[in-house]
Amino acid sequence: QVQLDESGGGLVQAGGSLRLSCAASGRTFSRNAMGWFRQAPGKEREFVAAISWSGTNKYYADSVKGRFTISRDNAKNTVYLQMNSLKPEDTAVYYCAARSAPYSSGRPYEYGYWGQGTQVTVSS
Repeated sequence: QVQLDESGGGLVQAGGSLRLSCAASGRTFSRNAMGWFRQAPGKEREFVAAISWSGTNKYYADSVKGRFTISRDNAKNTVYLQMNSLKPEDTAVYYCAARSAPYSSGRPYEYGYWGQGTQVTVSS
């Protein structure tokens, strides 16, 4: 079992920045690929960013590429999502997810563990 706890969400103006954190506990975190997903009201959950177990491989949704950065600190069992140049369309609940495999994926169904989510609201 892996327990995930997101933090860092909030209200920010367009153009601003936020950093989300996801603290993991339970089974060995360093062996899990991690991902961030988001879900806006009335929309399906969508992929945002993912990172491999070592942190070497990262990839991003086209909508956030160049603005968001995913990183991880295995010594702290934490994964981060730095979000810059935020837009109103980034408004959503952001979820951290862990995959029982070392390599990242953009498919939500390949992640077996999910946090409760943290709200990000970007005002125009």
